[in-house]
Amino acid sequence: MPKKKSGGGAKRDRDAERGIRRVAQNRRARHDYEILETFECGIALRGAEVKSLRAGQVSLQDAYARIDDGEAWLVGAHVAPYEYAAGYGRFEPDRPRKLLLHRSEIDELAGQVSQKSLTLVPLAVYFKDGRAKVEIGLARGRRLYDKRHAIAERDAAREAQRVIKEYESR
Repeated sequence: MPKKKSGGGAKRDRDAERGIRRVAQNRRARHDYEILETFECGIALRGAEVKSLRAGQVSLQDAYARIDDGEAWLVGAHVAPYEYAAGYGRFEPDRPRKLLLHRSEIDELAGQVSQKSLTLVPLAVYFKDGRAKVEIGLARGRRLYDKRHAIAERDAAREAQRVIKEYESR
């Protein structure tokens, strides 16, 4: 008899089919910002940082991305030191890490961030086919009333789904 999966597994199943294993997610970003567009980019890591990421020891809480001199950087992401690493494998947990994007994507992001007063927010860190990836979002900050409106919309949609499901089960 197959095992029953716990709730919320549909997204996890889709990710598994695509070879994606989520490590960390910045849930607060979707609450505080309106995400206009998302980009998938690689991340340049050193030594034992990859093992630390695989262990899920990363926090995107206060992280953001910025573009300096034509390069994209992830700033403020905390990757905890891997406890089994020898001396050469140690690294600075909060150091800026280079994001790997195509030149055209970097130029597009730089233009939009500078002209439209948008910001780059990391949304998730995951492994895709064995390679560490970061999903960054081009975002506009939400004001308090925008957040309340978004919460009200989400609650209304959830209530409508519940009513539909209840109606279908009859």
